[in-house]
Amino acid sequence: MITKMKKLIFLVHNKEYEPFLEQLRSLGVVHVIKKQQGAIQDAELHNDINMLGRLRSLLRELSPLTKGSSNESFSLEPADAYSVLEEYDVLMDEKAALEQRLQVLSRDRAQLLPWGDFDPASLKRLVDAGYAINFYTCPVRDFNEEWVSKYGVVEILRDRQKVNFVTVTYVNEEIDIDAEICRLPQTSLSAVEREIADIAERQAAIPGKLSELAVRGVPALKETILALDNKVDFSQVRLTGEHLADDHLLLLEGWIPEKAVKETASALDLRGVFYEVYDPQPDDDIPILLKNNRFARLFEPLTKLYMLPTYHELDLTLFFAPFFMLFFGLCLGDMGYGLLMIVALPVMTKLFQLINPDFTKGLVVLFGASTMLCGLLSGSFFGFPLYDIDIPFIQSMKNLFQTDNSVMFTLSLAIGVVQILFGMGLKAVNLTIQCGFKSALSTIGWLVLLITVGVSALAGIDFKNPVVMTLLILSLIPIFLLNSPGENIFLNIGLGLWDTYNMATGLLGDVLSYVRLFALGLSGGILANVFNQMAIGMRPDNPVAGFIVMALIFVIGHALNIFMNILGAIVHPMRLTFVEFFKNAGFTGGGTEYRPFSRKTEFTD
Repeated sequence: MITKMKKLIFLVHNKEYEPFLEQLRSLGVVHVIKKQQGAIQDAELHNDINMLGRLRSLLRELSPLTKGSSNESFSLEPADAYSVLEEYDVLMDEKAALEQRLQVLSRDRAQLLPWGDFDPASLKRLVDAGYAINFYTCPVRDFNEEWVSKYGVVEILRDRQKVNFVTVTYVNEEIDIDAEICRLPQTSLSAVEREIADIAERQAAIPGKLSELAVRGVPALKETILALDNKVDFSQVRLTGEHLADDHLLLLEGWIPEKAVKETASALDLRGVFYEVYDPQPDDDIPILLKNNRFARLFEPLTKLYMLPTYHELDLTLFFAPFFMLFFGLCLGDMGYGLLMIVALPVMTKLFQLINPDFTKGLVVLFGASTMLCGLLSGSFFGFPLYDIDIPFIQSMKNLFQTDNSVMFTLSLAIGVVQILFGMGLKAVNLTIQCGFKSALSTIGWLVLLITVGVSALAGIDFKNPVVMTLLILSLIPIFLLNSPGENIFLNIGLGLWDTYNMATGLLGDVLSYVRLFALGLSGGILANVFNQMAIGMRPDNPVAGFIVMALIFVIGHALNIFMNILGAIVHPMRLTFVEFFKNAGFTGGGTEYRPFSRKTEFTD
């Protein structure tokens, strides 16, 4: 359900504008229509927005570092967010400089390593004495033994591929050697290694400094972000007012839930604010506030994950929620997994929140219950065939619930047909609400046609039956003649033929997409059974070691299987919901979320 909204227009004197905004923010129910006017040229607002982005980014970096760190581990000092940001930038600059310097030193070390550790100053003393020392390298096959006597060659290192050597000659003596001359860094190997060790020590200290900064800084960051977020929000609303009457008056527009109009009007009347309340117009961009029962509210994060409906269409949350719960159970399809989701609720909730942070414990419980119920169809309990146990109660459950793969395959397709037809029915309702009953006649015609053909085929009724023939003829009239009310009859026929082509090609593909419900449930059950066989088959003969090995394989294997299957059991039903169901329900979407102008008192990510 979508909450009914009313439009508010305020006219405020410029001297009373900011006090009025403070009052409006204290009411916390008006969604102000923010416009770009004024905000584009406001340098302070731009600076605040940029700083808010930097502080949020810093908080995301530092928050994980506080986990496992005790405040008692560090000598905490009062910190403000801006000094924390400055300290962080300094640390990051130091880290980058150390990494860059380490790259240079690593290259110098690689160049010096074949020559050993020597002091470059000693080479300078030789030069001062009139001798020149040159460093060369060449392939082994190119080394000429005559160089030894002619140029005083001294081999430093020889391996299978190359020779590193130096020449000792007089300073002005010409050297004719066909080898690559090496330009070595003007430092010793030991000095390079000492500096590398020093850099490694300084790098090792940075994580500790960051952890200390995180423990000191995260509370200050949250507090400052909250205050700055409120300031930015207020500035955006302040600058969105339209100036009238030579800037003496400001016009502000907003939206308010219909149920809050009376109370808000009383508060505004006491202040003497001029305002008018209007009904929404068809072309208005009306913010969306979903209002569902406790069951459907659990599935609202899924609706928001896709997009909110527009104001004048149906909210499909309540209508897809039971299907989504069923789809999840069919995809996971193991009684043990469902029971684990309920028993280990806090842990499983954290797992689900990795997929969507807005998932709640109530939703996880529903998914667990659905998984247990759908697991009755296969009789799988952590991959073990529960129905193989010869206990009267279990055997009675087997007789009542167990289905084979062919039935599960057919059931998946049947569920798809039901949801698609249900979606088409919702589309007819939606079109009736938005455009009038005439616009829904073509969809109703298709619905009647498909249901008639399906029921006749399943019941074995001949299509020549008078009732069937009548229903088919009646359904073809709106499909080909009333699909676009008020248009030329030939255009209607052409559009009807086009709809027929789309329906013939698209409907079969939509229904076949639901086979994934059967396939995911089957693959998950096979993997669970494989892990069980591995746990039993790979255990050693020793009772203690055998139990430990079997338990490890069982726990790790099923943990991986649960994680992968939960991910699939969320993603694939979302695909069926957002593509097949929403498409056949004529869902448009694209609504703007209702965000009332209010002072935030608690930090939220």
